[in-house]
Amino acid sequence: MFGQQVYPALEELKQPLSPKQLEILRNQVKAEDPMPSPQSLFNLAWGLIKSNIHKQQLEGIKILTKIYKDVPAMRRESLYYLSLGSYKVGDYTNARRYVEVLLDGEPDNAQAKALKDSIDDKVTRDGLIGLGIAGGLLAVGVGILGGVMRRKR
Repeated sequence: MFGQQVYPALEELKQPLSPKQLEILRNQVKAEDPMPSPQSLFNLAWGLIKSNIHKQQLEGIKILTKIYKDVPAMRRESLYYLSLGSYKVGDYTNARRYVEVLLDGEPDNAQAKALKDSIDDKVTRDGLIGLGIAGGLLAVGVGILGGVMRRKR
């Protein structure tokens, strides 16, 4: 039913940086204080969204949001990684929104199209799983209600 395509960028997100690698990116940003370069901030955000720690993933998304707002030249990259980061934390609404904005500006962007397809597949799969669970609970509820009604007779 679903073409279980493997999207390379999503696979890359499953490979977090080591704590030492992440610390190198943080140290680069600190070394540039009080005005770290957008590229250093972007690199840190990229490392953070690859993390398996939810708090770090959210920190990466926050940095990318700021870059998107403050650095027009990096909006394309920011949108793409905001979509990836949002996907990773399970915020599929924002993931889809970001990739759609990217596609509005670049309708032929194959990378963004593939990401959108992956997001849509995940939402559909999760929705069907949710429907299956809800259907199962409904069946159990009807069974219990039927048993209670039979006892009352």
